[in-house]
Amino acid sequence: MTREGTATRNGTATREGSSTRPRRSPRVTPAAPVLLYARPGIVVTADRFTVGRTTWEIADLTHLHATRGPHDRLATRAVAVTALMITGVGLLLGFTGGLQRLTAGAYLAFGAVALLPVLLAVAGDRWRPPPYELWGWHRGAQVLLFSSDDERQFGQVSRAVRRAREGVRHGGWGPAPAAAEQPFWHPDR
Repeated sequence: MTREGTATRNGTATREGSSTRPRRSPRVTPAAPVLLYARPGIVVTADRFTVGRTTWEIADLTHLHATRGPHDRLATRAVAVTALMITGVGLLLGFTGGLQRLTAGAYLAFGAVALLPVLLAVAGDRWRPPPYELWGWHRGAQVLLFSSDDERQFGQVSRAVRRAREGVRHGGWGPAPAAAEQPFWHPDR
């Protein structure tokens, strides 16, 4: 230490109690976006909706509505082919006079076979149901935003997107409550 109350540190004179580095203003970090839903490949925040590699700004999405997608192609084709074959057999028997020679049991069997397309349609919808789809308008064009076979996942995603849309419509999400800023409570062990 020297007489004037300065100390030398590595050849640099400094006053006691002060540092050699200039003071910096505190960093202002932006608030983390409000996360409404997150699963692999799907993220919904208060500002954005991301599915896979596609991202939409929530403020740009309007006219959200949910529908069911088309039926499975394989089930639809199976129903169509079965119905055409049964109709063809019925017409063939009708024009050749074979319907007049059939017994009552044969008529019952033919009626049961005629129900086969209906049974195929019901089974196809049970095994491979039509997907749930979330549609909306994005910058003047109607866009398929999300599609899922899982009703529960679809409900969670569509509710999260609607909540984010309501937040944008009502002016934002505002600051987080004080309780949310505190760390989670963990029991003492």
